Amino acid sequence: MLELPQEVQIYEVGPRDGLQNEPAPVPTAVKVELIDRLTAAGFPYVEVSSFVHPRWIPQLGDAEQVFEQIQRPAGVRLGALVPNMRGMERAREAGVDTVALFVSASETHNRKNLNRSIDESLANIAEVLADLEPGTWTRGYVSMVFGCPYEGDVPVADVARVATALLDLGVDQISLGDTVGTGDPRSVRDRMAALAPDLPLERVALHFHDTRGTALANIVAGLDAGVRVFDGAIGGLGGCPYAPGASGNVATEDLVQMLDAMGVSTGVDLEALVDAAAFIEEKLKKRLPGRYLRAARGQYCTA
Repeated sequence: MLELPQEVQIYEVGPRDGLQNEPAPVPTAVKVELIDRLTAAGFPYVEVSSFVHPRWIPQLGDAEQVFEQIQRPAGVRLGALVPNMRGMERAREAGVDTVALFVSASETHNRKNLNRSIDESLANIAEVLADLEPGTWTRGYVSMVFGCPYEGDVPVADVARVATALLDLGVDQISLGDTVGTGDPRSVRDRMAALAPDLPLERVALHFHDTRGTALANIVAGLDAGVRVFDGAIGGLGGCPYAPGASGNVATEDLVQMLDAMGVSTGVDLEALVDAAAFIEEKLKKRLPGRYLRAARGQYCTA
């Protein structure tokens, strides 16, 4: 029988992981308003931007301007992805005190995405971590945890090696990513059981893409496995330019609505979240894949 916790935490990654894939420039003012709406909705963590070189992700080239203009409510972690030492310098100058780092469990994907081996990425992460200001909170993303478009199945031992290396380096939390949405509830259950001896679940988050429509079911399996932190992206924004076939992240409003209905508290104001999703959908001038947004706005057809 499924035993549900009283509460979980939802980490909102849409402003970074979602908007980075948008081809048309999103004005800085729009990003700032979206982030302010999300922090006001009650998220404990919002991933704001990335300090990658603008040549690689032009959409996030205004990271400094966004951090300068957003509200910074007490108790909310406002994070940024930091790829290297130069990115760390920029983040420090912008007053960022929550840092995300990235490595893949798939050697091929890591080389295509970061142009370096996994071991080289871990060495780079160690260098960045050694240079952090005291008190900086860190999150380590591990992608391709449930499968890779280049290598197929990713051995659980490879995932454990990368994730434990990050913990050994001092990362505060590990986010395990189903980057191309190949996971299913059984594989989530089995993989988490296999990883549990190496990874303390209180330091683990799960990050699901909804490529095959299984993200919410996978999150329920993650709940059942004992995970209590889950990532979402407003409206279902996202994807991965270096992972063919990857669609967006699970829509945060779908996730919050499901958990609310199941009696699991998230601390997130669902109405405010839907308003934020409607806001960014209008600004992007396209229909976002999140399902609850349609239902809440009465936009489903009836027969």
